Amino acid sequence: MVQEFVNKLIRGIFMEAEKIGREVKFMDVCGTHEDTINRGGIRPLLPKNVKIFAGPGCPVCITPVEDIVAMMEIAKRRDMIITTFGDMYRIPTPMGSFADFRARGYDVRVVYSIYDAYKIAMKNKKMVVHFSPGFETTTAPTAGMLEEVWNKGVENFKIYSVHRLTPPAVEFLIQQGSIFDGLITPGHVSAIIGVKGWKYITEKYSVPQVISGFEPEDVLLSIYMLLKMLNDEEISIKNEYERVVKYEGNPVAQKSIEEFFEVRDAKWRALGTIPKSGLYLKSKYEYLDIRSHVDVEVPHLPDLERGCRCGEVLRGLILPQECPLFAKVCTPQNPIGPCMVSYEGTCQIFYKYGSLLG
Repeated sequence: MVQEFVNKLIRGIFMEAEKIGREVKFMDVCGTHEDTINRGGIRPLLPKNVKIFAGPGCPVCITPVEDIVAMMEIAKRRDMIITTFGDMYRIPTPMGSFADFRARGYDVRVVYSIYDAYKIAMKNKKMVVHFSPGFETTTAPTAGMLEEVWNKGVENFKIYSVHRLTPPAVEFLIQQGSIFDGLITPGHVSAIIGVKGWKYITEKYSVPQVISGFEPEDVLLSIYMLLKMLNDEEISIKNEYERVVKYEGNPVAQKSIEEFFEVRDAKWRALGTIPKSGLYLKSKYEYLDIRSHVDVEVPHLPDLERGCRCGEVLRGLILPQECPLFAKVCTPQNPIGPCMVSYEGTCQIFYKYGSLLG
């Protein structure tokens, strides 16, 4: 039954692509979508005139070098436990990674969630600082955990927020001249911000969007829907992931995020400063921000090693195999750039699945 549906979808995609009669370029901005596309061998299944490029869909990959180094400098001045996620643990900087920092004797621990970090704080007298990356999906549980910490008056738990917002990054790429005919929009981010959170992108820049689920069938259906919109000259945003995503999103999660965080301009690694894309704790809650307790200055550091083209990968300008370092000197065992470290990074995904490119 599923195979019959997939075959029908692929036939529909070829029919719509033939009608268009030109090359079209779609962008996904989600590491999970990129994983599905590679794992499912979707690119080789598509007509030659339908191209899919990955955008800045990896929150760990775009975390600024300066923030990682600042966190390590803060830990040098105070006796503390740093917690963060496994892919962040190995992100390279000119000053080394968190893994290198631990090898030098500092207490850095990998956790699966901010709740795990909170549990460590409950069992320790030492200060626990969670280095907290992530887009809207991860920001919601961060805000929920901060509410718990605030209400209970926990004194030995702080965060270093490097949370970012996804729609401003897409808008930034458009304004910088990135050209794509449609957007495969991340379902889990949309579960938080809703269809309404993305609507302005379509209305302001005339870019069709399909909010997509994460099974191969979801992605194929989203591609078909985008092609159909192009042929019908329809500029709109459609919700393929209706089983999870609602128009209004998750109002409870939105309220929690708005309570604790304020939006400011923020740097994205290899992309530069993106207006209104960063989430920082409001002054009311700055007590929960380790930066309000320990002030450090970090010099400007290069985003990428020489020869690394991760910035172009994040912009959707190239695919990983176009970087001369990919799979040669840059591998998951010896990552040169951030896109090869994270399991959501486009380069690691291509490497893991043998670069099924099509």
